[in-house]
Amino acid sequence: MLYEFALRPLLFALFSDPEAVHRRVCRLGTSLATSPFWRERIRSWYDFRDPRLETSVCGLRFANPVGLAAGFDKNAELVDFLPALGLGFVEVGSATNRPSAGNPSPRLFRLPDDEALLNRLGLNNDGAEAIAARLAGRSFGFRVGVNIAKTHDDSIVGLAAFEDMRSSYRRLAGVGDFHVFNVSCPNTADGRTFENREAIAELLAGLQPTRPLFLKISPDLEQAELEGILEACEGRPVSGFVLTNTTTRRAGLRSAPAEVAACGRGGLSGRPLREAALRTLARVHALSRGRYALIGVGGIDGPDSAYERLKAGASLLEAYSGFVYKGPGLARDINEGLLERLEKDGLRSVADAVGVEAASHARS
Repeated sequence: MLYEFALRPLLFALFSDPEAVHRRVCRLGTSLATSPFWRERIRSWYDFRDPRLETSVCGLRFANPVGLAAGFDKNAELVDFLPALGLGFVEVGSATNRPSAGNPSPRLFRLPDDEALLNRLGLNNDGAEAIAARLAGRSFGFRVGVNIAKTHDDSIVGLAAFEDMRSSYRRLAGVGDFHVFNVSCPNTADGRTFENREAIAELLAGLQPTRPLFLKISPDLEQAELEGILEACEGRPVSGFVLTNTTTRRAGLRSAPAEVAACGRGGLSGRPLREAALRTLARVHALSRGRYALIGVGGIDGPDSAYERLKAGASLLEAYSGFVYKGPGLARDINEGLLERLEKDGLRSVADAVGVEAASHARS
């Protein structure tokens, strides 16, 4: 409450550029991580433990199902600090084969009336080699996933684009607890993604992962496209999906059209993404008959949206915009709220809630 009604308005007023706030937050987190006193103090505020929140996904044990989505800790610089916020895991990256400065600024925008963010960051990161070096041989007290995308370079097309992604994967294959191929990022000159049967088959050709491998896909796909992706994954080393990435659609926003137009192109995240991400997740769960582990992301900003996503088929949850608008206590709020809802429904653990309402959400 303090964050939403006092700190957030102050931050938004002082810093019109959201990326400037993000840089300051990252510097603060990096600094606090060096202090055992502050790490433990923050953990006492935000960490929340209960055996009913523990869950096992793809053979990995998670203290709770709430994670931080890719795009926040792009360069794996906050992994020593983030467990203090009560998270069960983080997805770092996206990491690309070569370092990238990303797109010109401004490239990150707020839409407060929608509790949304719009970004065209352009995958700014230090590159796969540097990120692998930061993670190599280390453990962090929670699970770490590594998100991998194609290098931000319009000249990398065709077969070179597949090799660029595979090269990143080879550099990162030995670090982290699981990996995510960001096949839905339109990081090419023609705006194409890897989200079709042929592209996924080519991308996965010859891969022999030693850790669980997920694919991150868009909320804007039609049913036939989802079916094609699932067909491409048959017999290939895919453990699950991250559902979903940001959306390019703008329908139904509360923000003034002129305000939205001023932001320009980019991917929309936050509350407006909630229904599309929920529907896509439920459809994948239903189409695959629950064969894959699903990580729900997009518009998760509290216990209600989190529990809804579990019941639609997610085994794990991620938030990004939710932390911007609700504050650092979001993971604790969700975890406490999940226990209340599990008790109300007579369920023993978060795993018992997974997919119980997937069929109804898939039809919406």
